[in-house]
Amino acid sequence: MRYKTLKISIPTVIFSIILVSFSPNIANAESVPEWVKNNALWYGQGVVSETEFLNAIKFLINEGVIVLEAAEEKEEVVSTIIDATILIPNGNFDVSSSGFYLPLNLEIPRGTTVTWANEDSVPHNIQSLDESEKISDVFNSPPLNTGDRFEFKFEESGVYNYYCSFHPWRVGTVTVK
Repeated sequence: MRYKTLKISIPTVIFSIILVSFSPNIANAESVPEWVKNNALWYGQGVVSETEFLNAIKFLINEGVIVLEAAEEKEEVVSTIIDATILIPNGNFDVSSSGFYLPLNLEIPRGTTVTWANEDSVPHNIQSLDESEKISDVFNSPPLNTGDRFEFKFEESGVYNYYCSFHPWRVGTVTVK
């Protein structure tokens, strides 16, 4: 029972600290997308996982809705990510759903291995696209059933677009710096 309390309270405290640390002119209720508000509610109710909830917060940070400043020095924080995960959330197959890749645009340093994890109830694949939005041979996965994963290590800087050929309205980007 104590473990469950800690599991629930730690992310809640982290989220509260993040919300309190922003000044009103940087973050306001109007700039927070409805799906994030719903995710926070659903996380509190146990409907979405901790990973889904934290990825929603990470998305907001990546998109500049939530702006974090480094400690008092306010120097640029250098990322040391070696591995990163992109989630294919449940409901991603439905053209009318709000499902999308989490994060939608992953920014990573060179040498990072990215793992796509299918949490949807139907198969997906990951197909890299060239500049003319045609499938390229940079990285392409086999069909990923629920729970399957696909990994690719990004060695060169650039912007890599991808999509699911089963559900072509689902697109994402990996930006390698």
